[in-house]
Amino acid sequence: MSGLRFGVVGLGVISRFYLAALERLPGVRLAAVCDRDGSLLEPFDNGVARFTDHRELLAAGGLDAVVVTVPNDLHLAICRDALRAGLPVCVEKPLALRAAEGAELAALAAERRVPLFTAFHRRYNTAVRELCTALAGQPLPVRSVTVRYFELIEEHVGRDRWYLDPERCGGGCVADNGPNAYDLVRLLAGPMELTDAHVVRDGTGVDRYAALELAGRSGVHGDGARGRIELDWSYPGELKDVAVELADGTVLRADLLAGHEGFKQSLWHEYEGILGEFAGLLRDGSGSGGGGAGGSERGPDGVDALRVVEAAYRAEAGAGAGALG
Repeated sequence: MSGLRFGVVGLGVISRFYLAALERLPGVRLAAVCDRDGSLLEPFDNGVARFTDHRELLAAGGLDAVVVTVPNDLHLAICRDALRAGLPVCVEKPLALRAAEGAELAALAAERRVPLFTAFHRRYNTAVRELCTALAGQPLPVRSVTVRYFELIEEHVGRDRWYLDPERCGGGCVADNGPNAYDLVRLLAGPMELTDAHVVRDGTGVDRYAALELAGRSGVHGDGARGRIELDWSYPGELKDVAVELADGTVLRADLLAGHEGFKQSLWHEYEGILGEFAGLLRDGSGSGGGGAGGSERGPDGVDALRVVEAAYRAEAGAGAGALG
């Protein structure tokens, strides 16, 4: 069999989107899987190598890249081992738990000249791509970007209860959905800094709602633009959308779920976009980071998102946390 050989580390709820993309995309194939839970390996055969330890997978060789889709607290160790082994890495967002950890991985990737690609899947959404095209034809600057990211988290996690453990997730909705939402703000109006945050936690200490205010950095594309991110893990159903206001007051919108009936159905085409671009990066042999949608390197993007997450939690601590129930 020909094609780029991928290993997938972690077979939790998100892995099904990566596995389906590997089946559909030309020029790539699944060569190995790894999960601590050996029962999850049972469905894989037909030449797919199976491991319960990622270090054994790396030592076995025979791979062109790895996809890391494990609980957030394991990203650092597994990505670091893969990069040290010289393997390109596509890692599910967030890149790591902390900005310092993400910076360590980005520096290691640059040192080894190995691609490190954070999987911000929403930038591959059809409606987002159409919005980017519409903005490219606009002579007016962006005044503001608002991203709403609402869902009932319990419908998503399944057996992956680590999402509701702040130590493993890195927090709650801010840590897990925040990077995806911020990536859309960055994609449409350039990097921003957090200016304010309102965070609401439930009785177990998990942040279930947050409103983040951002402002464009001086001297970059989108200077003067503002951003707003609203996150909700207690929403009955799913709502994901973006509104971009131009300098003359015109508002352009993208409904990320339009045309995708059913919970999480938009993810199938988005993850094809992720692995399609990642595979193209490997074929180009262009070193660490990644271009494509937005034209920015994916490793540093991942670090930037973590900085915004950390700033939100610092702002919460300074203002006093809200509480649910």
